[in-house]
Amino acid sequence: MRIVNAEREEMKMLSDVHAGAGEILFNSLWGRADFETPFAFVHCAILLPGGGIGYHRHDDSEEIFITVDNASQFTHNGRTAIVEGGATVPLRSGEMHAIYNHTDRETRWFNVHCVVPGGKPKSTDLGDDRVDAELESTDRLPVGRLDRNKLKYGQSHGGRGEIGSRMIWGPEDFRSNFGFLVHCLIPPNASIGYHSHEGVEEVYIIIEGEGRMTVDNETQQVSQWDTVPNRLGGSHGLFNDTSENLELLIVAVCTDKGQFDATDLGDDLGQR
Repeated sequence: MRIVNAEREEMKMLSDVHAGAGEILFNSLWGRADFETPFAFVHCAILLPGGGIGYHRHDDSEEIFITVDNASQFTHNGRTAIVEGGATVPLRSGEMHAIYNHTDRETRWFNVHCVVPGGKPKSTDLGDDRVDAELESTDRLPVGRLDRNKLKYGQSHGGRGEIGSRMIWGPEDFRSNFGFLVHCLIPPNASIGYHSHEGVEEVYIIIEGEGRMTVDNETQQVSQWDTVPNRLGGSHGLFNDTSENLELLIVAVCTDKGQFDATDLGDDLGQR
């Protein structure tokens, strides 16, 4: 099974990222060659105090910025606001964006990237680190919160018990083939059942807890910051075999925009 952990020790120190301020710790987890859909990459970083990613845009691709802790200043099309961690911001093709850690603590960040049909993942730097940007209200930005209180519970793909889930962004929020960003919580002894997609690729990002991930009949333990891609036609599911909650994000990209499919395989994975 392909698993990459976004651990701090594997990250490289970078500066001047898109003409950004200070330094960040960075790692590219998955790239274009790892997918068959227009999924371009999955990146992770730790934004050090005073560090960030400068103001830039992508004309042929789209991103979702995700912060899971602390806080940072997001800039979206000229508006800058302080966004508390546990948040996601969609960045559509042509939209200008940046992120800056104004605090004295580290901020953990993920970035998922999808190319628009016929495009290539490229960027244009705008020469602004946004350090002294005027701050506005957070509600002026498109921010989706990772809020456990908003999760709705139900069975998932024939899995055991009920899991909490909420679609934060869907296909209507993008011009590319991004399918969705879903926030999930799997209670102890519950699971996302074994299933497959013919026209959808996904990446599971574990943000808290542990569990047993099965991909193409191979089962391995996964834990915080593990990322697992699920390619076209592949079978996958996730069982929480611990006494603590398992929290994750699922990012999907479709072969054809807005076209979803799923085949449940009749296995709750409890005996794997």
